[in-house]
Amino acid sequence: MKTQNTLYLLLIIMLTSCSTTEKNSSNPLLSSYDTPFGVPPFEQIKNEHYAPAFNAAIDEHNKEIEAIINNSDEPTFENTILAIEYAGSTIDKVQSVFGNLMGANTNDKLQAIAKDFYPKLSRHQDDISMNDKLFAKVKAVYDRENELKLSGKEVELNDEEMKLLDETYKSFVRNGANLPSDQKEKMKAINGELSSLSLQFGENLLAETNNFKLVIDNKADLAGLPESAIIGAAEASGEDGKWLFTLHKPSWIPFLQYAENRELREQLYKAMYNRCNNNNEFDNKEIIKKILSLRTQRAKIMGFNNHAEFALDNRMAKKPENVLNLLNQLWEPALNMAKKEASKMQAMIDSEGGNFKLKSWDWWFYAEKVRKEKYAIDEAEVRAYFELNNVREGAFLLANKLWGLQFKEIENIPVPHPEAKAFEVIDADDSHIGVLYVDYFPRASKRGGAWMNSYRKQSQTIDGNNIAPIITNVCNFSKPTGDKPALLSFDEVTTLFHEFGHALHGLLSDCQFNSLSGTSVPRDFVELPSQIMENWCPEPEMLKLFAKHYETGEVIPTELVDKLLASSKFNQGFETVEYLAASILDMNYHTTNNVEGIDIEKFETESMAKIGLIDEIIPRYKSTYFNHIWASGYSAGYYSYIWAEVLDADAFDSFVNSGDIFNAELANSFRKNILENGGTIEAMTMYENFRGQEPSIEPLLKKRGLK
Repeated sequence: MKTQNTLYLLLIIMLTSCSTTEKNSSNPLLSSYDTPFGVPPFEQIKNEHYAPAFNAAIDEHNKEIEAIINNSDEPTFENTILAIEYAGSTIDKVQSVFGNLMGANTNDKLQAIAKDFYPKLSRHQDDISMNDKLFAKVKAVYDRENELKLSGKEVELNDEEMKLLDETYKSFVRNGANLPSDQKEKMKAINGELSSLSLQFGENLLAETNNFKLVIDNKADLAGLPESAIIGAAEASGEDGKWLFTLHKPSWIPFLQYAENRELREQLYKAMYNRCNNNNEFDNKEIIKKILSLRTQRAKIMGFNNHAEFALDNRMAKKPENVLNLLNQLWEPALNMAKKEASKMQAMIDSEGGNFKLKSWDWWFYAEKVRKEKYAIDEAEVRAYFELNNVREGAFLLANKLWGLQFKEIENIPVPHPEAKAFEVIDADDSHIGVLYVDYFPRASKRGGAWMNSYRKQSQTIDGNNIAPIITNVCNFSKPTGDKPALLSFDEVTTLFHEFGHALHGLLSDCQFNSLSGTSVPRDFVELPSQIMENWCPEPEMLKLFAKHYETGEVIPTELVDKLLASSKFNQGFETVEYLAASILDMNYHTTNNVEGIDIEKFETESMAKIGLIDEIIPRYKSTYFNHIWASGYSAGYYSYIWAEVLDADAFDSFVNSGDIFNAELANSFRKNILENGGTIEAMTMYENFRGQEPSIEPLLKKRGLK
């Protein structure tokens, strides 16, 4: 890197950032964080700080971009590509805090700020990515470096710098830099409207989820429910003689599994799957139509037939037909298995004298009964061995056995919510890796589901010093009830390990550039580091390390482990079918070329009829609450979980075949070739560098019992 260009870049960054922070030192979002490990000072940040912080950050970013454009020197990697990469750091800083709290601890004021600023931020980004003068400089560097490379001449840039150049250029192109001016303006309008619509979709879903309340005042209607679910409902109600059940998963799933009152099961289940489809102020059908129309318009402006083609162009799958090929390959064996499962449940209903046909709101209840009968396994008994803190420590212990990592709880550090905990992550050589926040319980201010995000991504400063990551895991697990601690279902155990895998991807990143680090990989590759962690959960060697009875401390008995293993493929027809159905629905929406006048309910019904989905199962996410594809970045991408599961099953197979599921050599190879690299290398190349071969689908079929 040339010294003159480096000094120029440092000067620009210092001038713009210092001027902002000095003038706004009273705003904690615009000041240097004087906190342990530089975490955000959450207790100092107030709602009124966000608007001025966003405005100042946008102004600062504009000055940084203008400095790049107005530089009269010949465009180089340093004064153009690096300058763009390091610009906008204050926006990243403000947005990381705001965006994380919007998901995990929102309120009316934050939502109002989001409605105001998200379209502004979208417009700001579009103004940069569609700036002709800026793109001309980017293209000049891109063309020159690639001409050198193609001619066989020596290129000054290292592999990661070449990847940054390539991704920067492609990002400008994908965001419309090559479009004529009138089309650019149309793209800006589309992107701004999409930003607002996605936000509104999520707000509607949160409101509908929070608004429904099933209040039971007749104790007889609680028949079949485990004590923990009853106590939890009583505490949620807060009134003597009343029990409250909600649409948060830790509440509705146990009710569907155990409640003997079939009418109430139906009422709760229908409330769950009719969210945002009740023709009220929170209805999402019109929002979906608008989102779909705008995405299709944008795709066609960019030269694609539909949104799926546009979205997949920079993912591993590349084309919709490749996605559909995988989904269809799995659909028939999964559906056949689901039909067999339904038949067994219907037989049980008939044997008990039930005069009704199995419905979707019955599946969870009878699946649990069949499982109990077939495997003599009781979920309440299983939960007793999965106290939340023990499970979390189990995930930490796995990371220790694989990579020597240590997790030390940090006291007296700012946290994003009183229920959140913070841990310092320390490497095997005692060096600091980063900070991990965990926030595990549902609340009205938190959206549903589970996710990983960052308050600060790993990267390096311009002079090569490491910037340590600050990562968060947010979940919605069963809360403590009565005198019992939080006891997790095995599904919740795997969710914790899954999100922890995402966290490790962010924590163990070892990249130079923020835009390429951590989870900045193709959407259909990002689930590999998370899903592979799930594979250790049912392994007897792993269970013995952390599954301990919450009262006695007794390690989970071998007999119960054997039952868990025996039942691991149980209900896989249902689980695979409901997932595939949602994935196919997603692809059907986004491969549709003519979306004008689309009827959302009719489209969904016809899509599911076309693939032969049985009446007893609904898609895992019906259209109006399918947050993944309408508000969370998984549009034409919900298939990613099963795509990545092909990879994770094949990858874990290498550990199993080695004879040691904690094989340190394989673990270090996985870390070096996948976790550390972020998006600096092509996804399949990273995988093949680890595995030594292309992935096989066979381990997945075996894992799910489909073969």
